[in-house]
Amino acid sequence: MFKKVTDTLFFLNTADQDHYRVLRRNIIVIMLLITILPLATMVVINYFQYKSHLKSQIIAPLYAMADKTKHSFELFLDQRLAIIRFISTTYNFRDLTNEMNIKKILISLKKECCGFVDIGLINSQGELISYAGPYSLLDKNYSEQISFQETQIKGQYISNVFMGFRKYPHIVIAVQHLTENGQTWILRATIDTAFFDTLISSMGFSRQTDAFLINKNGILQTNSLYYGKTLEKCPLELSKITFRSNSFGGTDDENRDIIIASSTFSIADYILVIVQPQSVALKSWYALKTEIIILFLISITIIIFTVLKMTSVLIERIRTSDEHRENVLSELQHAQKLSSIGRLAAGVAHEINNPLAIINEKAGLMGDLIELSKDFDKKSKFIELTSSILNSVSRCRKITHRLLGFSKRIDIKIEPININHVINEVLDFLEKDVLYRKIDVTLILSGSLVTIESDHGQIQQILLNLLTNAFAAVEEFGAVEIESKNMDNGGVRVKISDNGCGIPPDVIKNIFDPFFSTKKEKGTGLGLSITYGIINKLGGKISVDSKLGEGSVFTFELPEKPNDLEAIDG
Repeated sequence: MFKKVTDTLFFLNTADQDHYRVLRRNIIVIMLLITILPLATMVVINYFQYKSHLKSQIIAPLYAMADKTKHSFELFLDQRLAIIRFISTTYNFRDLTNEMNIKKILISLKKECCGFVDIGLINSQGELISYAGPYSLLDKNYSEQISFQETQIKGQYISNVFMGFRKYPHIVIAVQHLTENGQTWILRATIDTAFFDTLISSMGFSRQTDAFLINKNGILQTNSLYYGKTLEKCPLELSKITFRSNSFGGTDDENRDIIIASSTFSIADYILVIVQPQSVALKSWYALKTEIIILFLISITIIIFTVLKMTSVLIERIRTSDEHRENVLSELQHAQKLSSIGRLAAGVAHEINNPLAIINEKAGLMGDLIELSKDFDKKSKFIELTSSILNSVSRCRKITHRLLGFSKRIDIKIEPININHVINEVLDFLEKDVLYRKIDVTLILSGSLVTIESDHGQIQQILLNLLTNAFAAVEEFGAVEIESKNMDNGGVRVKISDNGCGIPPDVIKNIFDPFFSTKKEKGTGLGLSITYGIINKLGGKISVDSKLGEGSVFTFELPEKPNDLEAIDG
């Protein structure tokens, strides 16, 4: 019967899901049609209207960017020239020939200004007569080099990037000094070109925009992101470069449409080149188009989300109702099974008690007769045997009494209880299992444990279920620890730990569900569910902590007095 009802509920739930799936699809299609048409019209109109207008404004930002960057370079180089010129004016020829003086000058330059590598003094014959730096260049003759010759003519010189003796890219800045008596000499400094790349990167270009320096021969003076390294030939066709800033379109070696802006330096033989893909240059148009598309997508997303949310709420309500019905049916099955188990346990207990009563009476009569009779051979042995029979009968009565208690056939009675006593009672009940499997049971029971008001039989059932599970989880010679202590806010806490197999994370979340069991045919899945329900009725709570392969810890807490005694009695 229950299977038929469950199958019917499943069929109805599936039909409802199909119905709302069709309804959800229809609503989505209709709303998409309503929103796509006006938004698509707006996109087309804005596309043709703004694209032509924005193209005319592409070049202006590139010009401004090129002029700003060139100005930064020229300012940097002019500052270095001014520094060298200031040194040549401040110090006389004799001061600069002093090795200690020129080293101090270099140290000051490195501290105050970035880029300086070395500095040297060249006489009018081109000989390096004083030098401070990391290389052995003293007495080198520069008279045949263009840097010396151009400095003699123009009074200052900024070289192109080159390797030279230093084997790394650098430039030379030289300044000629003319004394009042007609003596000339040149102060020459080497500057690391790393500041070129740093200066370019600091200008805040986008990742797709490439900026670099070349000389008039098209040789790269800085690294390029896409077109080569320093001192390589630039692959771009730059024939339209003039002394004035200009821009033009082109195609690079990857067949990308690009816009090139160039600006020629006045202070040095450098040309600043900025290469920007047209997609970047047209970013204003793309941004507008993106905003329209985002607005379109957001509108569609809101509509779809609203429809899906409404549909999900309706389906969830139906699903919740069906699950509630299934839970009611499961609880009914659960109650019927427990009732059957209780009746069976009570019947078995009563059937056993009747012959036990007869045995008790007969054994007692036998004991009385033997004691009243005259002494005979082995009389003490017979008295000992009848006493053993009476003790065994008493033990059987205790067992049947506990069985009735666990089956709830004894009336519920709220009374003062010491949890430690109940723990010992349940362990006595499980004594044979403990001895047979050689389980090491450790008791850590508080001697000052408070007395609580609760139901003795139900607490027995809680402990029996938890200890049975703990014993089943451990191997032979396993260990189980039982700890009891008082809680700060009143009541008691009992912790049952084992070093068994542990509980997987995907199982532990369902551990207290009715009929959920990992023991397959060996378990009913009722023990922990019943335990959970009893503890809740008694006003307590239970938790579990487990690590796979290390063991589990079940902890339950009971208040000093249940809040709702009528619910428990019912």
